[in-house]
Amino acid sequence: MTRENIMQQIEKVLVLGLDCMTPQLVFERWKDDLPNFKRLMIEGVWGKMQSVTPAITVPAWMCMMTSKDPGRLGVYGFRNRKNYTYDEMMYANALAFHEPTVWDYLSRANKRSIVVGVPGTYPTKPINGELISCFMTPDTTVDFTYPKTLKQELIDHGINYILDTDEFRTNDKDRLLKELYLMTEERMKTVHYLLDTRQWDFFMVVEMGPDRVHHGFWSYMEPDHPKYVKGNPYEHVIFDYYKTIDREMGKILARLDDHTVFMVVSDHGAKTMDGGICLNDWLIKEGYLTLKEIPKSPTNFKTGMVDWSKTKAWGSGGYYGRLFLNVKGREPEGAIPVEDYEKVRAELIQRIEAIPNHHGKPIGTKVFRPEDIYPVVNGIAPDLLIYFGDLDWRSVGTVGNPAIWTFENDTGPDDANHAKYGIFGALGPGIPRGKQLTNIHIMDVAPTILGALGRPVPEDMQGKQLRIRN
Repeated sequence: MTRENIMQQIEKVLVLGLDCMTPQLVFERWKDDLPNFKRLMIEGVWGKMQSVTPAITVPAWMCMMTSKDPGRLGVYGFRNRKNYTYDEMMYANALAFHEPTVWDYLSRANKRSIVVGVPGTYPTKPINGELISCFMTPDTTVDFTYPKTLKQELIDHGINYILDTDEFRTNDKDRLLKELYLMTEERMKTVHYLLDTRQWDFFMVVEMGPDRVHHGFWSYMEPDHPKYVKGNPYEHVIFDYYKTIDREMGKILARLDDHTVFMVVSDHGAKTMDGGICLNDWLIKEGYLTLKEIPKSPTNFKTGMVDWSKTKAWGSGGYYGRLFLNVKGREPEGAIPVEDYEKVRAELIQRIEAIPNHHGKPIGTKVFRPEDIYPVVNGIAPDLLIYFGDLDWRSVGTVGNPAIWTFENDTGPDDANHAKYGIFGALGPGIPRGKQLTNIHIMDVAPTILGALGRPVPEDMQGKQLRIRN
């Protein structure tokens, strides 16, 4: 039997997922300080990887693991419209995702998977193997493992699994930093315990720490941030955490045999957040949104505040903006005639993209119609998705702000926005050495994993199998 045939029989894939891990830091600024990432660049393949629109944890990880875009999944963020009423929203937990994942396909092929912390996996579903659910799990008192017995097994072996930091948008930076490292330590203890005790063909873990450290400490690190102060006590926090992640990656790499492919991926990157655009306040100012009474200070937007008979549109805050239209015959008190729907959308796109910064200068906002970016639009998508300043600015949902520009985040201290590119890297048998890949998309990961394991790639997957083998 040839070496190639032996490899095909016993090859495994391990994926280290790092939420929000950022290519300009890993592959450029700090590459000489991260020896294991540098090894990946020298001995494997690597490159920046384009996320989906919207570039956000939910649904991006599930887009990665199903090779289906948000339109196919029918999930456009953490919270999605349940129907066309004004109030009913649903959180996108595992019950919102109906497309098969990589581990579903592998289970059908009688291959064993270990899945740890992948966003979109609570509540847990059966797999051929073991699964520990994600940061959207309410807490560790609920059943967050499959099988259920794995939860107690971890406790019996001294592992205090931590789902997430308590609150990463906080001014208590010392508390956040302590929780961040403890979360990562317990997650990696879990990984090594499962590597010690389980047989597997596919192993995937997602660490949320990079995302939390970026949102909590970006302004302390990045000189181009408006709030940066040179020499501040947290200036090296992100750098130090990246070195910790690099060391943990090295420990995992040291355990892998010559027949295992290692991949490292992130769902999106991070960038400086210049400020926020108060979307609902702008809609009020421009006559699209009418409140019964305008608050005298910044107040969380509630649909009960709205005079729907005089309202054409309302919006939602977040790292990207979502805009909803109030259409006759669709929403309960619709104000836009169906025949005017496209005209109003086109008008809003033009006007939103023209919103300047607080100095009157263009910021390069991009507004998307769902049907223009998704071949299929399932569920109830926003009428428009907005990247303010191409993600240099976030969308602020509160009303009653003194101006449409704000430099205080409406959901707590947060100085980083998401960026459209995350990371991809692979190392292992048959993989070229030192090759930078281009045109990598997040939906390419699932078909590449299946291909590496010798499994057929389903025809309805939207991504391509990356050429990571010689």
